Amino acid sequence: MPNYLNPRAILAPALAVLAGCGGGGTDVVALTDLDAQAAEARCNDMPAKAGLQSATLKTRYVAAGTRRPGTQTTGDYLPGHCVVTGSVDPRTGVDGKPYAIGFELSLPDRWNGRFLYLGGGGNDGTLRDTSLSSSISIGTPSPLGQGYAVVSADAGHQGTSASFGADPQARIDHAYNAHDKTAQSAKSLIGWRYGKRPDYSYFSGCSGGGRQGMMFSQRFPDYFDGITAGAPAMRVSSGATVAAMWNHRKFTDVAPAGGDGKPVLSQAFSNSDLALVSKAVLAACDAADGATDGMVQNTRACKFDPAVLACSGAKTDQCLSVPQVGALKAVFGGPVTSGGQALYATQPWDPGISDAGWRAWTLGTSTTGTPNSRYVTLMVDALVNEFFTPPDPAFNPLAFNFDTDPARMQAFSAVYDTYRDDQLAAFKARGGKLLFIHGMADPIFSADEVVAYYQRLAANNGGIDATQSFARTFLVPGMNHCSGGPATDTFDSLRAMVDWVEKGTAPAVIPARAGASNAYFANRTRPLCPYPSFARYKGTGSIEDAANFSCAQN
Repeated sequence: MPNYLNPRAILAPALAVLAGCGGGGTDVVALTDLDAQAAEARCNDMPAKAGLQSATLKTRYVAAGTRRPGTQTTGDYLPGHCVVTGSVDPRTGVDGKPYAIGFELSLPDRWNGRFLYLGGGGNDGTLRDTSLSSSISIGTPSPLGQGYAVVSADAGHQGTSASFGADPQARIDHAYNAHDKTAQSAKSLIGWRYGKRPDYSYFSGCSGGGRQGMMFSQRFPDYFDGITAGAPAMRVSSGATVAAMWNHRKFTDVAPAGGDGKPVLSQAFSNSDLALVSKAVLAACDAADGATDGMVQNTRACKFDPAVLACSGAKTDQCLSVPQVGALKAVFGGPVTSGGQALYATQPWDPGISDAGWRAWTLGTSTTGTPNSRYVTLMVDALVNEFFTPPDPAFNPLAFNFDTDPARMQAFSAVYDTYRDDQLAAFKARGGKLLFIHGMADPIFSADEVVAYYQRLAANNGGIDATQSFARTFLVPGMNHCSGGPATDTFDSLRAMVDWVEKGTAPAVIPARAGASNAYFANRTRPLCPYPSFARYKGTGSIEDAANFSCAQN
């Protein structure tokens, strides 16, 4: 049996193999050669012997052949691995509550030399299951199952409420400090477990996780070789949340009153109303990519005015009321001050507006005067407890003043938001690679925002062609927030990033598919193309097959 107390002895056989292969980071070479008993013993030794400062560690060993949570197929079995649940920097906040920076780290017995940090989302406060794929690579193979060491973090507080915003340090932890400490802690434990630091380090996340990825590229540019930022919340504390309050107001204004006299937000637009808008967007924009297939690939050519749907008389199922048309124009045009100054990006028109995921954020499903849209249940919570300085928990979102209240969000924006650095000089200089991925029907973070940021980044780095050497943007037609919608929303962005970092193969396309249960076009495949190109139909062959599309530009 190998001496599991001596990491160099453990590593000797694998290092000899690596010497003959020319280096680590491959898919098949294992950097440890432990049997299950020795691997479990080393896992159990970690809390007492790893030497991580100001930390509390608990470990449990998961035997090879354990099925991934919530899965049924044979390929979903996990390798033997050690799960480390840790916390660092425990303290009591000014609000009298206990705080610590929590993380979960999974260390496979057979390690491929790679480290993956899974980004969080929402208000954080929970640990992502490290046996699963990233939130921007849903439905793809488990990175842990492929041999990655994988970590997730709670961002410095426990629980999904934003009430932690009452503690100034908790705000800083949520913005960046907890992620710094988690990345450092994970790499230290990886070094103890395997006798060496990672050959390659990757970050992948969506929404708040996308913001975290951008934050790493700016504050800690040497931590990760490749960062995937899906639907990044780059201006959430000063722009997107303002837009959420704007949209909530505009939709509430056209909602009919319920029995108690209060507006019923979910009924501002019926499902048939949204389907009507979706069909009109398709009529205006679908064919511009060469195929009438229920998807708008040529996003830059899409021009749509909902006024074409305005009723000439009474409201019917075949038209929208004039107030409904006005609400849509206001929402997709973006929030403005009373003087017309833009406070956030515009929203692109996309047929994904009719999907349940779009409704969940904007309108909700409540049939009473108490709305349950995510604008209210999530964004208001973040606004009043964290984004306002000082917090204002009793604030009424319908009373948001678009001339004065944005100023209350600027102090935290300077710490939290990631849209200001549009050069990324240090990250580029050290050879880092960055992928932006964004759904065109995202109802909270606009795809127009990520396009505008990428254009600024390109302007500061010698143009689009030069910028594509280290940063690329992929837009996903039809996709809602991070997944869902009439979209090919399953794609392995991690695989694309690994090929870019380790082989120098920049992603000319990212293969994507709709899942077998997709309600719109099950099993359809498409190439995702790097902005400013889009998937254009070649003119022959099945429109369900990606092979019949190629990347083109206007």
